Amino acid sequence: MTVIKHKEQRVGIFIDAQNLYHSAKNLYHARVNFGAIVKDALAGRILIRAIAYVITTESGEEKSFFEALEKMGIETKTKNLQIFAGGSKKADWDVGLAVDAIKMAPKLDTIIVVSGDGDFIPLVEYLKTNEGCQVEVVSFGKSSSGKLKEAVDDFMDLDENPRKYLLTAGGPSRRPMTSRPRRTGTNNSKPNSTREDSENISVTF
Repeated sequence: MTVIKHKEQRVGIFIDAQNLYHSAKNLYHARVNFGAIVKDALAGRILIRAIAYVITTESGEEKSFFEALEKMGIETKTKNLQIFAGGSKKADWDVGLAVDAIKMAPKLDTIIVVSGDGDFIPLVEYLKTNEGCQVEVVSFGKSSSGKLKEAVDDFMDLDENPRKYLLTAGGPSRRPMTSRPRRTGTNNSKPNSTREDSENISVTF
């Protein structure tokens, strides 16, 4: 299937921050460079909304993370971590992300879900069939649902160039990048961006 990406496409990006955080931590023991991910996923198109869905804890340590996202032009929606009597914890934004994507779909040409969670397969199928949207997914392929990758129009595998999309204690790696993330679509256009401009994302509301 040919994936069409042109500069006039209206794009909405919905980021499952917890999913990417845990994938980066488990696979690479590093943090995620959300600015670089959004820049490359957008690929020169018109960004209408970029929303990150995050979980807050009692310690409030996430405040600096929220501020960093906002500086990149990424909105944040927060939900408190639920701790039950038996000590079990629950924290996910699956339903909230899906509802927002469906509500905004009529004003978007392309919807990008930044997550490898297979629970989003019904959402992908609905957006493609009922809303006529092009649906793309961005995530670490090693920890992503195989069926989710098959369901979308385009899959951007962060594992193909992890140094570009991860942060170390000293910031993004300074080593030159020699490859770009592999995509399952056949579109030949490639985003032209650098880490230095990854935080300068124009957002149109």
